[in-house]
Amino acid sequence: MARRARHLVAPAAAGHRGRRHARGDPGRAAVRALETDEESPRRLTELGQALGYWAARWQSIPGTDQLFAENPGRPDTDRVDVEAALAAVPRIEDQTGGVRDRLGRLPAVPRWKPALAALRPARSPAEAQRGLTDLVHRAGLDYLRFGHTEPVMLVHAVTAPTAVLRTLPALDPALWAPSFAAAWAATAAMTSVYAPAVGIAPPTVTPATPAEVFARAARHGDEHVVKLADAILDAYATSADERVLTAPGYAGQLI
Repeated sequence: MARRARHLVAPAAAGHRGRRHARGDPGRAAVRALETDEESPRRLTELGQALGYWAARWQSIPGTDQLFAENPGRPDTDRVDVEAALAAVPRIEDQTGGVRDRLGRLPAVPRWKPALAALRPARSPAEAQRGLTDLVHRAGLDYLRFGHTEPVMLVHAVTAPTAVLRTLPALDPALWAPSFAAAWAATAAMTSVYAPAVGIAPPTVTPATPAEVFARAARHGDEHVVKLADAILDAYATSADERVLTAPGYAGQLI
């Protein structure tokens, strides 16, 4: 079962509950089991529950078919510019209702499909990994500018690509690039349907070490604050950008 589930892990991780199965106990153990074939009833049960939840709640993001086309006609630039692509994501006009309602409005946004296709596809597994790392970093910084409007839902713009990034070792390298594309679509969609068109100045949060950032989140207790802190620590470890360390504290103020 673990081997058969590998091809489902990344798309499930891009959703809400899949994040839990990218790391943490027993989530971290579930992915490690896929890597080492250490199967146990508990791990397989939780993994099965997560995949079942994803299958029941999964919803296609409009426009993603172009990301997986054989001849997509997308940019052929030297680098995968996540920052520019994320900055160009348009917003839906009516930001009311649940996520399903909001995603359903994306086809009416003229610039949505071109913006989604603006990010050059990864040409190698290594480039896909770097792209995911950059996506987590940029989404974490965007939370500081946009999180005040939807502090809970915009957490997922950060945690979705983090979950996919953490499942890469369990996947065939040939799946890394399409997994990056799926994560990009998830973050872009959450940004479009929940973030305002104009952000605010980053908030003032008391500086803290990475260990204290997570300790504060744990003391706060909200699951979204905790998983944002977990994701942000990864972003900081790869970028050394101290600005992202303020995101979990800001989320703690808002949630």
